[in-house]
Order: sequence, then structure tokens, then C-alpha cells
Amino acid sequence: MNYEKILSTAATTIEPSGIRKFFDLAAEMEGVISLGVGEPDFVTPDHIRKVGIETLEKGQTHYTANAGLIDLRKEISNYIKRSTGVEYNPAGEIIVTVGGSEAIDLAVRAIVNPGDEVLIPEPSFVCYKPITILAGGTPVPVVTTVENKFKLRAEQLKAAITPKTKLLILPYPNNPTGAIMTKEDLEEIAEVIRGTDIMILTDEIYSELTYGREHVSILSIDGMAERTIYVNGFSKAYAMTGWRLGYAAAPAEIMKQMIKIHQFGIMSSPTTSQFAAIEALRNGDEDVKMMRNEYDKRRRTIVDGFNKIGLTCFEPEGAFYVFPDIRSTGMSSNEFCETLLKQEKVAVVPGNAFGASGEGFIRCSYAYSVESIQKALEKIEKFVNSLKK
Repeated sequence: MNYEKILSTAATTIEPSGIRKFFDLAAEMEGVISLGVGEPDFVTPDHIRKVGIETLEKGQTHYTANAGLIDLRKEISNYIKRSTGVEYNPAGEIIVTVGGSEAIDLAVRAIVNPGDEVLIPEPSFVCYKPITILAGGTPVPVVTTVENKFKLRAEQLKAAITPKTKLLILPYPNNPTGAIMTKEDLEEIAEVIRGTDIMILTDEIYSELTYGREHVSILSIDGMAERTIYVNGFSKAYAMTGWRLGYAAAPAEIMKQMIKIHQFGIMSSPTTSQFAAIEALRNGDEDVKMMRNEYDKRRRTIVDGFNKIGLTCFEPEGAFYVFPDIRSTGMSSNEFCETLLKQEKVAVVPGNAFGASGEGFIRCSYAYSVESIQKALEKIEKFVNSLKK
């Protein structure tokens, strides 16, 4: 069989995740300290786990509605209203998905036609570009820089828009940089978008993890809700990565198409996870606060540590990542990460895994214990010092 003729061009065009590459390499080695994967080291809070267990014991193991349990959609609607001021109808404007990534995929496939352009601020999470390609769209990177705190600037957005632009992705708080957008920043973006037919996909999976200031959603900016698809989930804020649950909210006309795609591809999200998520939204605020405070301590430790080593580190205001600049070593991002892993058994992710503009940087997660972070920093310092000899 000639599989080159058989395989989808779109599928063969996209590259495997650069994050998983280093995760897999680290998994094959013993004694590795990993700062590579963006997964909370906390266990899902006990009261959330108990609800999941209870539903299993009661035999609540059947399909739910395609869009998810109505009680969960009501809780999601309440959460979005209290955090953004925008109210969504649980019956036709909210869908529960298999993680936030499925919500992003549904949103892109529901509105992007072949040839449509999707603006993607970079560096950013690895899924946006391949999902766009698989939908037949054209990803258009919009490079953000450390000098501008990795924010998307209105003038950049304006310059990137063409007659083919269909969608702007807003990935803030940002993975991998930890950058955020303030209300003033978002108002400038909104001013550019008003009067166009451009939609916005706002990925706010890290909205509960900001430090020093409250997260602001583009939804809260006048006139933006009608052109926005809002994506969030439970993995990061509630330490529920393995439960695989996210959600999206959008105007009814768009949500109708998203539910249809979900219906044929997934059917419904995991039932046990949905019951647990209801508990998380109703009674999980203190858990989120506790974890956020702990991440903040780790944030200070790792930022100070990298700056002490001499790898200048932008101070993140959201998520749980730092994006230190390694250009002073003279190594590429891949060289740095591969050599560090071999010599010191510390796993981090090359910045170019998040777009070409990430070259010269590395991503490190601080969703790990302070002890692990400190040990990793000691080894990284030893490695950097060895390069000077």
C-alpha cells in the first residue's frame, strides 16, 4: 500500500506536539525532574472526587444530553455571569465538552471555511494552528514580544486583518508566557474588531489563575459577546485534568452548529465528570483560592531563580508558566532543552513548540512543588555555568 497517497494532506501537514515530545523523552529516563507538563500537581479536591464516586455507586453511568447535564450548564451559566457579567441560556448557548481542546475544535470547525484566515497571537498553546489546518483554514501568526509583555497590540491586529480574516483567537492568560490582557488592552482590541464580521474565540482556561489583579474577559467589553465564543474548563483551576471536561458558550446560532458536530463526533461528555463538575462550581471556590495562592509562591521562586541564573525571565501574571530567555547561552531552544535533559535530567519545553516566535525561549511549568522547582533550578544553574567554561 502507498500510504502517502491514502493519508489526509491536512493530517500529514501538521507536526506532533513539541510538548509531548519532551514529555515522552523524559518518561524514558530515570530520575528526571520535569517542569515540562502543564498539569497541576494537586489531587482533585476530596469533595469533588466523592461526588464522582457517589454517582458511580448510584449507577448514574448513562449518556447525558448531547450538550451536557442541564444542571451543569446552569452552573456554568451562573459562573460566566458572575465572572464576566454576560448571561448565557443554558438550554441553547452552552455545551459541555471533552476538555477545553474539544471546545476549541468545535468552535473553529463551526465557523471556519477552507481559505478563511484565523489570527493566532504567538507564542501560544500548540493546538490552535493544527485545529485550524484540519478545518481547512489558514493560520496567521501574530507575533507578540517580551518587550510588550507578550500582549496582543491593537496596531498588530489591525495590520494582520485581511478580507479573508474570519476568526481571532485570544489565548489569555497565556500558555506559555503567562501574559494577561487588561481591560484597557481588550478595549483597544474591541475597537479594531467593531464594525467587522470577525469572530473571537477567547480561551480562558487559566482565568482563575491570575496574580495581583483580577482576570478580565473580552466578553465584558461592550458589543463583544455577540461575536465571541467563550471557552473554559475544569482541568487547571480545579486540578481535574484526568476528568477531561471543558465547555463553551456562544450565541445560539453558532452553538447549534457546535452541538451538531459534537453530537456526531463525541455524543456526550463523561457523565461522572459532569456530576463532579457541578460540585466544583458550587463548592470549589476555596479550593481554587488555595491552589492559586500556592502557585503564586512558586511563581516568585521560579522567576527569581531564573533571573539569578542570568536567564532573564518575564514575570507572568497568569497561568502557571514562565518563559525565560535563553538566547544568552548561544543555543537554540531545542539544543538547550535536549542538552539539559541529557546532562542534568531536567525536562523543560523549547519555546519554538509554541510558534516560531518562541525561538530563544523555554517554557517551564511551576505546577510543581517548591522543592522540585528549587532542585530543577540548581541543576539548570549548573548547566548554564558549564556553558561558560
